[in-house]
Amino acid sequence: MTGEARRHGCLRRRGRAAGLAGALTAAVIMLLAGCAGPAGGQAAPPHRSHRAASPPVTATPSPTPVRSTPAAPSASPSVISVPAPSAGLHQTMAFPSARTRVFEAEMTDLWTAVVIGRPQPARQAFFPLPAYEQIKAIYNPAGDWHDRLFADFGLDVAVAHRLLGRQARHARLIRVIVPSADAAWVGPGVCANSVGYWHVGGARLVYREDGQLRSIGIASLISWRGRWYVVHFGAVLRSAAYGIVDEPSAGPGVPGPAGGC
Repeated sequence: MTGEARRHGCLRRRGRAAGLAGALTAAVIMLLAGCAGPAGGQAAPPHRSHRAASPPVTATPSPTPVRSTPAAPSASPSVISVPAPSAGLHQTMAFPSARTRVFEAEMTDLWTAVVIGRPQPARQAFFPLPAYEQIKAIYNPAGDWHDRLFADFGLDVAVAHRLLGRQARHARLIRVIVPSADAAWVGPGVCANSVGYWHVGGARLVYREDGQLRSIGIASLISWRGRWYVVHFGAVLRSAAYGIVDEPSAGPGVPGPAGGC
């Protein structure tokens, strides 16, 4: 073989080696790209509730035992229509039941709000503004309802959603535990009220996520005309405008404590 031929043969071999090295490099780059996850830090953990002391209530314990309302798991978040209270009617002392279709619908809507991280689906499960205007003997109760009560509710829903994490839409509400035996009648003149209502603290939303049974609390349910409504979700009192998850727990947790407004 002449020197010129040998030189061309070496160049061809070098070209094939370079091509092979390039292909291997490209394959490694593609493999690394496929395994890389999205960048970004973890969200801050939600605040947990340390229930603050509330003004005393006029205790009238009810003989009704703890109620556990089953909830039918759904394939996706859903909102069930909840009848609005009739306008212009006044409070009654009718004791609310936690085993009605209306209450189950309210809790379904509350859970949907948590799953998607927005409070609006649970608006009809929240204590009605017209009722709050009748109950509270304070300046501008409508402003307090919008700026404090429902605003805090929205913050609590958002942080409860964060607690569920990326698998929120796969979490399933199993049942709602309401410690009805601990309910008390809060009379006029207590907690800046001009009208009384039934109150129960520490109900539990029991759900299943990743095969594990877990629960969070509802800080305060109060009544209007024989129906329970959420009035404080994460906490009755807070020191600033931040969301709170009420006593998150493995398993069903412990309902209560009694008392509060």
